[in-house]
Amino acid sequence: MEAFYMEALEPFILDWLNLLLRWAHLIAGIAWIGTSFYFIALDRSLRREADDPEGVFGSAWEVHGGGFYHVRKYMVAPAALPERLTWFRWEAYLTWVTGFSLLVVQFYFNASIWLIDPQVMPLEPWQGIAISVSSLFIGWFVYHAICRSPLGNNLIALAITVFALLVFAAWGYTNLFSARSALLHTGMLIGTLMAFNVFAVIIPNQKKITASLLAKEPPDPSLGLIGKQRSVHNTYLTLPVILLMLSGHYPMIGGHPQAWLLVALFLVGGGITRHVLVHFESGAGIGKVALPLVAMAGILAILVGMTAPKPVADASGAGADGQSAERVSDLEVLRIAYVHCVSCHAHKPLNPGFTNPPNNVVLETTADILRFKDTIEAFSVRTHIMPLGNKTDMTEQERERLGLWLSQQGAAGTPAAKGEPAAQ
Repeated sequence: MEAFYMEALEPFILDWLNLLLRWAHLIAGIAWIGTSFYFIALDRSLRREADDPEGVFGSAWEVHGGGFYHVRKYMVAPAALPERLTWFRWEAYLTWVTGFSLLVVQFYFNASIWLIDPQVMPLEPWQGIAISVSSLFIGWFVYHAICRSPLGNNLIALAITVFALLVFAAWGYTNLFSARSALLHTGMLIGTLMAFNVFAVIIPNQKKITASLLAKEPPDPSLGLIGKQRSVHNTYLTLPVILLMLSGHYPMIGGHPQAWLLVALFLVGGGITRHVLVHFESGAGIGKVALPLVAMAGILAILVGMTAPKPVADASGAGADGQSAERVSDLEVLRIAYVHCVSCHAHKPLNPGFTNPPNNVVLETTADILRFKDTIEAFSVRTHIMPLGNKTDMTEQERERLGLWLSQQGAAGTPAAKGEPAAQ
């Protein structure tokens, strides 16, 4: 009895850790993104005013929450600084710490299920974890070296190189890890670059500039330029990284055979979206962002086209290649479900990692399978998201037979029981 209680307690504790870390990660991330976008928009809205004191680069009048704010930006330190000077840094640090902790709880503690897919790359859990951790830090040092190289002085060349680095990382992750974790790792890598930009570059440079100004010494102008460069990088990467972190809930993205190519489109589309938001928020008219809006629409159309579902089988039982296929029996589909699904998706899961069926999806009967028809097609037929890590070695033929049975049930006039699609 005590052993059973401890087995049940462990996933219960992990669930609470996962929930609290996810909550903290969202809170910190919202705060970081908010301040980042605010200051970029503020910089663009600054204007010189006749009564600005000496040393003021520009001012902005803002209204929010029933009050008016007058903000000034000094390019040199004023004669006296207040005792309380606000530094915006902990939002970035906490976002990364909570995100990495969530990676540990969700993917490292159950690496063989969540992190590794033997059909992608047969790794041992310790190997997968080592690759995961080392890739984040190696990625940072490569990116940091690129920014410090002569490429850092050429805006376009630097942007293309960093873009290529991130797309290459996405390609590498999709060839190493499971579909559920590959794009999330790409997002974690981008988040690492962003957080380390703040920790290792922006804040240290700002402290050096502040110390020089307070000592009445001219600061090194390159420090400000470098800090501004990394800050701009962060705002361009913010929107793609959010989308990548959500990708695990959408098999059409994470399970796409060219998921790394989708990442490339996310990076471009997210960057354009950032451009539109910041320019529009800082007063640019719709005419000045019309072309980027058209580009955004074009990228979205490409993404929708790439992720559109391909035919698995038609109602008559013919496969996607037009060849006639024999009908799949209920007994065969139940065998597939019991071999590959029911250890987790049962009223009482046998998998020790779950005390309840994930997302309340139970697949013990044909009626259960029909109820979650759309979800099964998305996660197990059209993509390889499920089973997790493909621990049960589900074959392509079994996926095709499962998809064919689902199609045949609809064709036979058997209505699938309606249920909420499971976000697995």
